[in-house]
Amino acid sequence: MFIFAAIMERQYIKKTKELLQTTDNVVITCHKNPDGDAIGSSLAIYGYLKKLNIKAHVIVPNNYPDFLKWLPNNDRILIFDEAQEECMELINNADVIFSLDYNALHRTGDMQSVLENSKASFIMIDHHQQPEEFAKVMYSDTSICSTCQMVYHFIDYLEDTSLIDTDIAQCIYTGIMTDTGSFRFRSTTSTTHRVIANLVDLGIDNAKIHQNVYDNNSYNRLQLLGKSLNNLKTIPELNTAYISLSTEELKRFNAQKGDTEGIVNYALSLQGVKIAAIFKEDAEQGIIKMSFRSKGDFSVNELARTHFNGGGHINAAGGISNDTLKATIDKFISILPNYKKELA
Repeated sequence: MFIFAAIMERQYIKKTKELLQTTDNVVITCHKNPDGDAIGSSLAIYGYLKKLNIKAHVIVPNNYPDFLKWLPNNDRILIFDEAQEECMELINNADVIFSLDYNALHRTGDMQSVLENSKASFIMIDHHQQPEEFAKVMYSDTSICSTCQMVYHFIDYLEDTSLIDTDIAQCIYTGIMTDTGSFRFRSTTSTTHRVIANLVDLGIDNAKIHQNVYDNNSYNRLQLLGKSLNNLKTIPELNTAYISLSTEELKRFNAQKGDTEGIVNYALSLQGVKIAAIFKEDAEQGIIKMSFRSKGDFSVNELARTHFNGGGHINAAGGISNDTLKATIDKFISILPNYKKELA
């Protein structure tokens, strides 16, 4: 395995270039329920490989929010759930597979088994904690705010930033913007801003990107937000807030993919709150989906990994539960006293 350091050693750059120079077929993959960082990084790598005249296909496990479908080359994306036979053939014939914004193959959902059986060389670019070692080239850095920023550095390490055009820049900007909460999370560093400045200098319309992502709400989505805020509960003595949404409530407002994205941040915005959560009932899969957010040094990654079969970052993580919505919330409330000192 070849692991990129903060400053890549020449041998690792050489190995990456060798893989790309000797491949005839590349498949680009991301995690299940793709977000802005997953789609942005996938399409940015696609655009970069296209500039190198490398044949590539983008395959995502399942559908993703409409507010990301304006991105350049979005029409090149194949959805595994909707075209399994075609996607499996592409993966089986791939020489190189990019694993973007995920660090464990199980995070690709139904794609996991076909990826595990692939004989391709994997190139991982990811910023999540505790990566599994399945890739031949592993660029993993949990200190970087987004996979899209890492994609920019990856192209820079390969001395190809001159190939970044406005299409690639838009994809990278979108992923950084969405994964940093519009540059407000503490993972946003001075380096992040320098990367953003370089992208703006390439001629992207950053205001339009914000509008495309954040100012395209449907009436139902805003009504769902209102219901979510109405369901907001607090535990003042533990500086905690949480939101719950039942299947019936999600159906009432015709919730679409991505409609609940960002809602948990409203709970975190409450004065004094250090940890926030949203619990969403998924009757179709028979599970409860959770998103956690925190401020300061409180690790929701540790909480999600320990109690809810999940993980992510220190201040942003997710999890699942096979219990009922009420039982899951009750469990969450019951474990919070264990973190009383950290939440004080």
